Amino acid sequence: MSTAADINAVTNLIARYAEMIDAGDFAGAGALFADGVFIGSGASVRGSAAVERMFGAMVIRYEDGTPRTHHATSNIAIEFDEATDTATARSYFTVFQAVSDFPLQPVVAGNYRDRFERQDGRWRFAERQVRITLTGDLSHHLRMPAAVRD
Repeated sequence: MSTAADINAVTNLIARYAEMIDAGDFAGAGALFADGVFIGSGASVRGSAAVERMFGAMVIRYEDGTPRTHHATSNIAIEFDEATDTATARSYFTVFQAVSDFPLQPVVAGNYRDRFERQDGRWRFAERQVRITLTGDLSHHLRMPAAVRD
């Protein structure tokens, strides 16, 4: 039976991801996927170094070292499978951004589909699938090829 500690541990992983990205700590975000897979709109990547490289190549950081974003994660639903020491979670996200010439606004929203594993008594990401459902002006947030921007 899942405990409050299990629920807190998985919820904290979901929150920690958002905190790391908003802080511009892509190495820290990558570390959350030590043996895990991150599946975005592009190809999937596996492991800390690959996830860190992906964020570094994709997300624009400003002079303060951050992407000037705020990830709001909501509607978190977690289901545990005690027999396999795994859990799945569903959640929504909205990313807000503000920079000097770009007033505060939502720039992207979607949902996460996560899978977690418990190893040696600790929960960790096994897989995160990101599905973008709504987009705003991403020109200050992501490095995108011209064909995608136009």
